[in-house]
Amino acid sequence: MTTRVLRILRCLLLLGALLASLAALGEGFVVKDIRVEGLQRISAGTVFNYLPVQLGQELDDRATARIIHDLYKTGFFKDVKLERDGDVLVIRVRERPAIAKIDISGNKTIDTDQLLASLRDTGLSEGRVFNRFVLDRIEQELRRLFFNQGKYNVRIDTTVTPLERNRVAIDITITEGETARIRQINIVGNQSFDDSELLDVFELAPTNLLSFISKDDQYSRQKLAGDLEKLRSYYLDRGFINFRIVSTQVSITPDNSDIYITINLHEGDVYHITDIKLAGDLVAPPESFYPLIHLKRGQVFSRKEVVGSADRITGMLGDAGYAFANVNSVPDVDDEKKEVVITFFVDPGKRVYTRRINITGNHQTRDEVLRREMRQMEAAWFSAAKVRASRERLQRLGYFEEVNVETPAVPGSTDQVDVNIAVTERAMGNLSAGLGFSQSQGLIFNASISQNNFLGTGKRVSFAFNNSSANTFYSLGYTNPYSTVDGVSRGFILSYRKTDFQEVDVARYLIDNTRLGVNFGIPTSETDQLILNLDFFDTRFKLGGGASEELIRFAEDNGTSYLYFQPTLSWSHDSRDSSLMPTEGGYQRVSGSFSIPGSELEYYRFSYTNKYYFPLTRVFTFALKGDIGYGDSFGDTTQLPPWRNFFAGGLKTVRGFKEFSLGPRDSNGDPLGGNFRLVGNAEILFPAPFKLMEKTVRLGLFVDAGNVYDTRNIGFDFAEIRMSAGVSGFWLSPFGAFGVSLGFPLNDKPDDDVEIFQFSFGSAF
Repeated sequence: MTTRVLRILRCLLLLGALLASLAALGEGFVVKDIRVEGLQRISAGTVFNYLPVQLGQELDDRATARIIHDLYKTGFFKDVKLERDGDVLVIRVRERPAIAKIDISGNKTIDTDQLLASLRDTGLSEGRVFNRFVLDRIEQELRRLFFNQGKYNVRIDTTVTPLERNRVAIDITITEGETARIRQINIVGNQSFDDSELLDVFELAPTNLLSFISKDDQYSRQKLAGDLEKLRSYYLDRGFINFRIVSTQVSITPDNSDIYITINLHEGDVYHITDIKLAGDLVAPPESFYPLIHLKRGQVFSRKEVVGSADRITGMLGDAGYAFANVNSVPDVDDEKKEVVITFFVDPGKRVYTRRINITGNHQTRDEVLRREMRQMEAAWFSAAKVRASRERLQRLGYFEEVNVETPAVPGSTDQVDVNIAVTERAMGNLSAGLGFSQSQGLIFNASISQNNFLGTGKRVSFAFNNSSANTFYSLGYTNPYSTVDGVSRGFILSYRKTDFQEVDVARYLIDNTRLGVNFGIPTSETDQLILNLDFFDTRFKLGGGASEELIRFAEDNGTSYLYFQPTLSWSHDSRDSSLMPTEGGYQRVSGSFSIPGSELEYYRFSYTNKYYFPLTRVFTFALKGDIGYGDSFGDTTQLPPWRNFFAGGLKTVRGFKEFSLGPRDSNGDPLGGNFRLVGNAEILFPAPFKLMEKTVRLGLFVDAGNVYDTRNIGFDFAEIRMSAGVSGFWLSPFGAFGVSLGFPLNDKPDDDVEIFQFSFGSAF
């Protein structure tokens, strides 16, 4: 039923009600009282608010028509009649039913909450009056939403079921159908750039081999609008000031399955910058502005560089206290010479300082724990950069689920702001147990009790337990992150670890190791930290049955029980956007440790790890990792202890080779490890092709290379580097992290232990 037919029916109903009311009222009269009959949910007062007639007013034909029109217009009633009872105006109404519930089923592309919000905007929601005339408009709105997602074969069936007490239930069944795929994108009018070069800018693309992952061939009006803006920016960033998109045509095949897009554009000419000027109220010397302007005279005009330069000037002013600074770039275009002069107009406004820092939501965490992380100070000039740094430091504490910062102006003042920080606290204590499985260690059980924010002081107290067929581990720790007012942390640890290397098929010996240590963390920047560990070890070396000649010789030369003191100095830099699934940034760590000369065991170890992530596209990330380690003995110790050797192979080093298996072997053929390790990894990472899992599952294509060496006896041989390639997967499941790989060795040798499928799984409950 079309909208036009519905309007005609509505007019006929109004006319019929008017004629019936006129016949019932007869001649006009003065209204002494008004009585409303037929109301169920709507109050009489609500009706009186809409009546255009008052007591004592004479009711004529014109007023009667107005009453009926206004009451119908409310949408509350499906029938209105006027009658006369002496001098009393009687209004008989039949209310429209109320909407008891709305059920939507069959939708996959758009969330139900989003659909209900759209229906609410068109006048359909639970508790509101049901108007059948609205249904047609609602179906059109739903079709529009799905059309925007490329669902042109969508079918919407609506069922209205009457319920008791004049209510209805609305069931909306959606059959989405297949998404229309983009078959071709044509660009007309481009002379300076090839089609392929311009299409690389687009998010949308014709169907290709990777479309099942990237979904780039699914048409969306919003995506096309975004791509057109990217195309405009592409030209404006290359000097085409007069570029414009003339028209865009989107056509679809009769079966609604294939889409063809044609974009007509006008390039114009390339313009060059001839001069750069500053104007306005320069609150700093001009020479402090020009380094922020990344433009040069004679270069091709670039809107990106112009906007970026203005933003950098605004940021500099904001960091200097001009919180409401405004910088506008105005181009003066000479169309004849194809030249442009850029003038930056600076309006700093008043300099603003911070009046108060107000913190709310920290019901358990002490106020000083938050305030010591603040980089913006009270009574100091406002700095946007310091406010951002303060928020980031609060988030990195791990005590809060959410940190919100607002900087409202102080009422009645033009040069003051407050910094309002609202936090939502996490649970202060953590009791967890875990169960996992590793191919190398078998079944793993662990438990821990930790208090990251002990009594709201920001101090950490923890106890951990880990047990598997190869490892037994106990640990008790305490850390004060602000042992000094400068943010130097201090911690203590007491731990016991027993490792049976025979259980992981590495070697035939067992290590009992007790550790007592103190550590200090010294922040050198917002992302860098120096860590000093001072550890005392009591280590016992126990030979297993059938121990190799190398192990026996080490025990004979160096004994089997050792007391030694070991300092460790580390530096770390972490700029990743996420510690679990990073897409950009990097992590570096340099570490060196040595036992004090004169100890019963004398050796040293150095290691360097570098991971870096490069975003290739919105979907793909390129990851590089390098790992170098070197160690040796000195003094009376004849060689690096076997359990302190470096090992390679497995999920964390060179996939496709069994864990710990690469490198030198002892007289029994067991892996012995080496004093030098070199490992490199390159990987292309991308999310799972399933929308529900794209935030928890990550896949990868990798190439690994590496090995370990005994440089004291054999030396380094680059030809011994082992390489592998394959696919990997990482799932951050509700039960813990799950890692898996299919690695295929590229240059394995007969003695190598190849293991193509590898995995590790751990869970918390």
